[in-house]
Amino acid sequence: MTDDTNKHGAEANADEAAAAYAEAAAEQVEAAVSEPDPLELAKAEAADMRDRYLRLAAEMDNLRRRTARDVKDAKSYSVAGFARDMLAVSDNLRRALDAIPTEARESGDAGFNALIEGVEMTERAMLSALERHGVQKLEPVGQKFDPNFHQAMFEIPNTEVPNNTVVQVVQAGYTIGERVLRPAMVGVAKGGPKAVAAEETPAA
Repeated sequence: MTDDTNKHGAEANADEAAAAYAEAAAEQVEAAVSEPDPLELAKAEAADMRDRYLRLAAEMDNLRRRTARDVKDAKSYSVAGFARDMLAVSDNLRRALDAIPTEARESGDAGFNALIEGVEMTERAMLSALERHGVQKLEPVGQKFDPNFHQAMFEIPNTEVPNNTVVQVVQAGYTIGERVLRPAMVGVAKGGPKAVAAEETPAA
C-alpha cells in the first residue's frame, strides 16, 4: 500500500511539474511574441526623429526667409518718410526754377545765372541722393492710367490716343522699392478709342 501511494504521489508531482513547466514556457512564448522587436522600435524612432528634423528644418528655413525679407524691407523703406519730405523740398526748388521768367534767364546777368545754376544743381543732387536709396521717378506719360501709381487731376479731350492714357504730369510721382512713395498727379486723355488689353492672336 505504501509503495502504491508513493508511486501515485510521484506521478502526481511529475504531472504538476510538467504542467508548471508547460505553463512557464507558454508565458515565455507569449511574452516574446508580445514584446516589440528592438529593430522595429529603432526604425520607428529613427523615422520619428527624421520627421521632426524635417519639420524643424522647414520652420528654420521659413524663419530665415522671413527675417531676410524683414531686413530687406527695413533697409528699403526706413527712409520712406524722410524721402517723402525731401521730395516736397525738391518740388519747391522746381517751382522756384519754373517761376523764373525767360527774359530774366536770358538777361545775361552773371550773378543771377549762377544762382539759377546753383538751385538746379541742388535739385539734381537731391534727386540723385534719393535715387541711391531706392527712390525712382515715375514716367507715366503715354502709359495707361493706373490708380495704383497715378492720381487723375483732370481730363483732356484727345482723340489721337486711347482713352485714359496719361498725357500730362502735374506733379511727378515716385516709388521706393516696390511701393509707391507718392503717386503721380496726371491729366488723362478723354474721347479717344478704348485701349486694347491684348492683341488677338490670328488663327493658325
